[in-house]
Amino acid sequence: MIVGNYGSGKTEVAVNLALALARAGRRVSIADLDVVNPYFRCREARVLMEEAGVRVVVPSGAQSFSELPIVLPEIRALLRPAPDEVSLFDVGGDPVGAKLLSSLVEPLGDTPYQLWQVINSRRPFTDTVEGCLRMRDGIEEASRLKVTGFIANSHLVTETTLEVIQEGIRMGREVSRRSGLPLVFYTAMQEFADSPQLAGEEVPLFVMRRIMLPPWIRRTDAQPQPAGRAVPLGRRTGA
Repeated sequence: MIVGNYGSGKTEVAVNLALALARAGRRVSIADLDVVNPYFRCREARVLMEEAGVRVVVPSGAQSFSELPIVLPEIRALLRPAPDEVSLFDVGGDPVGAKLLSSLVEPLGDTPYQLWQVINSRRPFTDTVEGCLRMRDGIEEASRLKVTGFIANSHLVTETTLEVIQEGIRMGREVSRRSGLPLVFYTAMQEFADSPQLAGEEVPLFVMRRIMLPPWIRRTDAQPQPAGRAVPLGRRTGA
């Protein structure tokens, strides 16, 4: 389960992770439970993911994004994946969106899960360690689930620099230290993946490509590449 506040980039992470797992031979399903941000929802990349073999589950019809989306059988089924399957949930930002997760608690039962909070040091409310921890507390209270790790995804969309990425790693380390939870990986777009400044970094790297763009940034050089070239995995732990 991938959660994060508005502007954290958690949908970009979720979509790239789904594509990477599919390319690695895993059977992947991803559920779009984002009710907060109409511009950055994984459904916007549905065709790209389905072409790569990812099953995309989007609540639709009268029950679309109701207070209890778990009543939908396709959502319930994702909570009990087969051993060779991976279920991802792209969950709306902030505690408001995370409240949807509370409907998963009962059917989830004792099934093991990972709930990763995406943090971006260049966004309000998560630009400090304390802010990240407050956001975690709010997500946990709203969802009734525990965050199990953090993803450092500091960026400024097309204006991201190497310094921004390194700043995010430093903050992610401190959030991890203060919380006692792991920094699962940090992210960088393909153009930064081979930077010498990142070569000695001990935190695993997840290399992404830019897929999600707001409607006011539709640049030719930033359009998604064909699915066959999606998302090389760098130095990172298992999903």
